[in-house]
Amino acid sequence: MATRHRRQGVRTTAGLALTAMVLLAGCRVGPKYVAPNAPAPPEFKESAPAAYSAAPEGTWRPANPQDAALKGKWWEMFHEPELNGLEEQLNINNQNIAQYFQNFMAARALVREAKSSYYPTLTTDPSYSRQHTPGTLRNAVTTGTTTGTTGTGTGTGTGTTGTTGVATSSGSTSTVLSLPFDVSWEPDLWGKIRNTVREYQNAAQVSAADLENERLTEQADLAEYYFELRGQDALQALYTQTIEADRNALKLTQALYETGIDNDESVAQAEITLRNAEEAGTGIATNRAIYEHAIATLIGKPASSFSLPVKGLATPVPAIPVGVPSQLLQRRPDIAAAERTMSEANALIGVEKAAYYPNLSLTGGGGMESSTITTLFSVPALFWSVGSSVSETIFDAGLRRATVAQYTAQYNTDNAAYRQTVLTAFQQVEDYIATLRVSSAQISQQEQAVKSAQRYLDIATTRYETGLDPYLNVISAQTTLLSDQQTQVTLRVSEMTAAVQLVQALGGGWDVSQLPSAAKVTSSGAVRQVSTTP
Repeated sequence: MATRHRRQGVRTTAGLALTAMVLLAGCRVGPKYVAPNAPAPPEFKESAPAAYSAAPEGTWRPANPQDAALKGKWWEMFHEPELNGLEEQLNINNQNIAQYFQNFMAARALVREAKSSYYPTLTTDPSYSRQHTPGTLRNAVTTGTTTGTTGTGTGTGTGTTGTTGVATSSGSTSTVLSLPFDVSWEPDLWGKIRNTVREYQNAAQVSAADLENERLTEQADLAEYYFELRGQDALQALYTQTIEADRNALKLTQALYETGIDNDESVAQAEITLRNAEEAGTGIATNRAIYEHAIATLIGKPASSFSLPVKGLATPVPAIPVGVPSQLLQRRPDIAAAERTMSEANALIGVEKAAYYPNLSLTGGGGMESSTITTLFSVPALFWSVGSSVSETIFDAGLRRATVAQYTAQYNTDNAAYRQTVLTAFQQVEDYIATLRVSSAQISQQEQAVKSAQRYLDIATTRYETGLDPYLNVISAQTTLLSDQQTQVTLRVSEMTAAVQLVQALGGGWDVSQLPSAAKVTSSGAVRQVSTTP
């Protein structure tokens, strides 16, 4: 009866201990994370209808908010097949994207490392030893010494004295086979491991957002370089046309000089104008080559083995769906990274607060030990041990309090960084909408200026041919026309690059739903390096 009560008491005690451990394992200290709430204006000021009320005809206007949003392959809206092909190569071969992808893979591995702390650690240290003991250390024998007296009467006698002898043997040999196992485990009583896992999960999500932000940056850079290169092609075509016109003007002055209508000064002026145009036209090749080399590097090819054919800049700017500011918070990967960084800092506070509470360690050991392999796995060869320990810091001179204060300050820093990222995003969208609107209005006005400059040149040339004006007037008209045409090309390039920058500021075709979940970054499944966005 007493034995039964003792067994029941043991089971009750074990059950209470297990229940207490389960309840304690549900505790997680530290502040609860609440996603930041960044206020957003109702609309972008630069896209409001009032901003276009006095705009000239042909001014760029954003798509209405209800129109289709940006898609993953946003560059296709420009309808440039060459650009489409280059972007596809960039998504696969760009080495900067590859670096960020490997950073993300390393961050995922850290999550799995942190999760391993949930489970016990089991180790083993098998051993085999064979030992021989010398016989000279075990078989020493000593015989006694005796003295005796014999005889009758008065006679005396002396016995014999014994001697010490050593008996030797070959010694003995022993064998020990050991197969021990040790197990240790620290239950996550206060949520330190859970907060650590959450910290690394958030860090992996930050890395994933950084990867998408880098991908978007590289895609936008490629599109900008492409349109810059096409702008150089347009300038080259302009100078080719100008040089041809200057050659004809030189022939005209030479003919008039030979007929006595004009003088040699006009011939020299026409020749100077031609040579200057030829020099400027030659210099355009430098910038074109630089942009071509930059594109090659972006798509992962040696600059020496890559070239693009010459093609003019004729791409119109599409109507880009801008949407409303509140959507921007979900569409930019850098904003998502800033928000996940806050969550990571919040989890780290919980990790440090767990240091205020005691740590429980459970240990156990066991195994088999024998002198022969045949008895190693028998019951008599078994041995075991169990134990536990609790550790608590009694005095640390304020170290834990200072550490928690440090990471709390880091969380507040990340909060401010998040809000600054949001403000910067709003600013960039407003900037590029304004740039597009103003640039397109300038282009419309510049087209009129080019037409007027061409008319001025035609009038000046006619008056020169009839001898009414000197050739200097023709040079002035040529210079004006060339300057206006250069400005027109520059504005077109600025308009196209501003369109790319606006798409980038809007987050491309990305949104926060594409950010991998905590479960996704924890899994060990393969992840494609290229973007999986539609």
